[in-house]
Amino acid sequence: METPPQDTPATGFDTLGLTPALVSAVTALGYEEATPIQRAAIPVLLAGHDLVGQAGTGTGKTAAFALPLIHRLATNGPRPASGRARGLILVPTRELAMQVAEAVHKYAKGSNLPVVPLYGGASMEQQIRALRRGAAIIVATPGRALDHLRRQTLELGDLEMLVLDEADEMLDMGFADDLDAILEATPTTRQTALFAATMAPRILAVAARHLRDPQRITIGREKRAAGKLPRVRQTAYFVAREHKLAALGRVLDFEAPKSAIVFCRTRVEVDEATDTLTAHGYSAQALHGGMEQRQRDRVMQLFRSEQADVLVATDVAARGLDIDHVSHVINLDVPSAPEVYVHRIGRTGRAGREGLAISLAEPREHRFLRNIQTLTKQKIDIQPLPTVADLEARRLESTHARVREILEQGGLDRMRDVVLALAQDFDVIDIAAAAVKMVHEAETTSALAATHVPAPGETRDTRARGEKPTRERSASRARRTADPDDTAWVTLWVGAGKRTGIGPGDLVGAIAGEADVDKSAVGAIKITDGFSLVQVDAELASRIIAALKHTKIRGQKVQVRRDRA
Repeated sequence: METPPQDTPATGFDTLGLTPALVSAVTALGYEEATPIQRAAIPVLLAGHDLVGQAGTGTGKTAAFALPLIHRLATNGPRPASGRARGLILVPTRELAMQVAEAVHKYAKGSNLPVVPLYGGASMEQQIRALRRGAAIIVATPGRALDHLRRQTLELGDLEMLVLDEADEMLDMGFADDLDAILEATPTTRQTALFAATMAPRILAVAARHLRDPQRITIGREKRAAGKLPRVRQTAYFVAREHKLAALGRVLDFEAPKSAIVFCRTRVEVDEATDTLTAHGYSAQALHGGMEQRQRDRVMQLFRSEQADVLVATDVAARGLDIDHVSHVINLDVPSAPEVYVHRIGRTGRAGREGLAISLAEPREHRFLRNIQTLTKQKIDIQPLPTVADLEARRLESTHARVREILEQGGLDRMRDVVLALAQDFDVIDIAAAAVKMVHEAETTSALAATHVPAPGETRDTRARGEKPTRERSASRARRTADPDDTAWVTLWVGAGKRTGIGPGDLVGAIAGEADVDKSAVGAIKITDGFSLVQVDAELASRIIAALKHTKIRGQKVQVRRDRA
């Protein structure tokens, strides 16, 4: 049965049939109006029907299933004496489990319905103790839920409602067998809701196998008024693979994002991009599946609290992230699957803000862009990569804004005396130009000083403890990256690598300091166990080699030469 969302004038939660306590709870949290998926799904679930819901990231799915679940359990009387689970929400990742559990706990406040999250990377013993105390609602990843089932520490015999959130993601991550095993352990009398951003045939197969005559709800993309800019603008730059890291730095310098997520295909690319951005002064943090959970938690806390500007992540690691303040999403590659692209760019443009999605595409990836445009029915603007002149223009715009701000603040009487004295010997326009030049150079110097290069012994872990460089977020950054569209680059071989503790910051600092060159003369950096490869401006290569031969990096002399490969 197809049930389209109802467009009615009454859009408050008090019109959906929820208990007054639940309406008060969501109102206290600041929600005034239900989203389309909430208006469509909540009445269906309250009526006891199974549901298949299609809606994208950021549409309010959590409340759409959590509120009916809490309503059902709260109105069906006290929990069984066994204290076993009555509601189960399965999600693809630990991050999403934590996020959903927190939201459900807030909605259920005052209902005497304990909420317990179960996910990998956390103490099994602690989770077992929580389950033994009694858990009305469980939010779990499939792997950890199945682990508890096999240990017989999780009982699902009293389950009244099951939710599969982001079911397409769970299948993509290989949880199909786990889901079947978990569902087989639940009563056939349960109510089931399945939510996914895409409705592929295998999702419908799961619904046909495990749901009873489900009602289906589809929430399309929001229609915008004519002439209104989309919330996510989409841009692409064509860049050769070997120049992508330099191009990434150039784009970040030009855009000066408040908060950005950079998506990479592999863990290796995540680490390389993070090291390169850190060496060029960004507070960048890596997030991928190869990290320990405590590291992932620390990184997410830094990014959520805006102590880190850039999160560099793989798709799997970033699943379930819901952070409103992300202004830019940058694809270091163009995903071959348009659906993956849509998921990525959905991380920006949240909460009514405008976002920007940027893709660094190789020429051979042009067809991927065409496929994405066909799916989204939105144009991706192909732009030339910003040049050094473009960056300088942005810095001048910032200086213009700063001078205007000073003029509007007033309090310039003492400064006028200086101008009047100088006006006896110079033209007033020239005096003003000199003052603007001072402001511009001061802004530039400030940005350069904030381009923090790690000192010997400092690692990304020490920076992750909160020692964030306080750099300007405006477009006036003086930091410049290697020009990826310029072929006048050479690669230097440096005879020291990871085994000697060399990091990107050590190499950039040594080159900039000892050879007395700007950091823009340094491009991509690759560090192996035994040696490092550093791209540098070809015109400055001999000067850099000579300087490094007479200095020490991390307290040791190193061999430096042009790379023979």
